[in-house]
Amino acid sequence: MTGSRRAAVLTAALLALVALLSGCAPGARSAPAGGGAPPSTARLGTTPSPSLPAGVDTTVERVVDGDTLVVAGGRPVRLIGVDTPETKDPRRPVQCFGQEASAFLVSLLAQGSAVRLVGDVEPRDHYGRTLAYVYRLPDGLFVNAELLRQGFAQVLTVPPNVAHAETFATLGREAREAGAGLWSACDGS
Repeated sequence: MTGSRRAAVLTAALLALVALLSGCAPGARSAPAGGGAPPSTARLGTTPSPSLPAGVDTTVERVVDGDTLVVAGGRPVRLIGVDTPETKDPRRPVQCFGQEASAFLVSLLAQGSAVRLVGDVEPRDHYGRTLAYVYRLPDGLFVNAELLRQGFAQVLTVPPNVAHAETFATLGREAREAGAGLWSACDGS
């Protein structure tokens, strides 16, 4: 895919994400198109980093598990590019390091946390969850990347949502080599 074609697809996906969330998430706020300054989040009590990519600002209602959360309005969000051990699949027992991954995400994104959701090519997964890269607004922390960096997740690349695939692969490899998190607790599997 050419650079201009990819940019057009990413723009369309971002607009779809903005439309999806703005209609479903009371209080969700979209960043202006064209790279302008992010919207005021004074009612969220945060000052977002000006270097964050454009997206939709909202708040966390709850964490479901290590790679899924629910934002304002009850909208489920699946973090793009990461996969944490399962804790909620009724067909399987809780996987090694699943509870720890869920607790880590809660520690990063407590209820009421202000976040920015940034889309990729596909706005939703086959379960209807919004697909997003999640940034914590007060300090700009890239949550998806932090899960990988600390060893709470493995890389899960699902094309065409590959905007950060190379970075994620590097973070995942470094965590594995360092024996971080699940890589030492779960026998490296």
